[in-house]
Amino acid sequence: MTRCTISKAAKAADVSVETIRFYERRGLVPQPRTPVRGYREYDSETIEQIRFIRHAQEIGFSLNDIQELMELRSDPDSDCSDVRLRAVAKLNDVNIKIERLRRVQGALETLIAACPGEGGVGSCSILNEITKQEPRPDGADRPSSQSAKE
Repeated sequence: MTRCTISKAAKAADVSVETIRFYERRGLVPQPRTPVRGYREYDSETIEQIRFIRHAQEIGFSLNDIQELMELRSDPDSDCSDVRLRAVAKLNDVNIKIERLRRVQGALETLIAACPGEGGVGSCSILNEITKQEPRPDGADRPSSQSAKE
């Protein structure tokens, strides 16, 4: 099992050193003990975990989702169906976000098409339309705090 410094581990996993430290703080990867020499050493298994986390994030899984996936991955009694259920749920989330983005796209296209593109901002049709919009009681016209963070 090859061991290396955090900077070499970061390079091997294609992440930053700060990302590894963040994963350690979140408990996603173990923090190696500090040896007498003063440099922590990361093994190839930890580097593979970091790659797994990075790739799972790239395809849309949150760190909480990834923690669950890693727990399933390490449990010999886990079933692939558990992983599949999480992937299906993630796909449903993505589809909902896509639909929201399509509505935003349509609203922007309508506003832009109606805008003359000249004149003072006091008569700007885009600003006037945004100003007159009243919030809907169900909050559907606003992104949720979850969406705003993503």
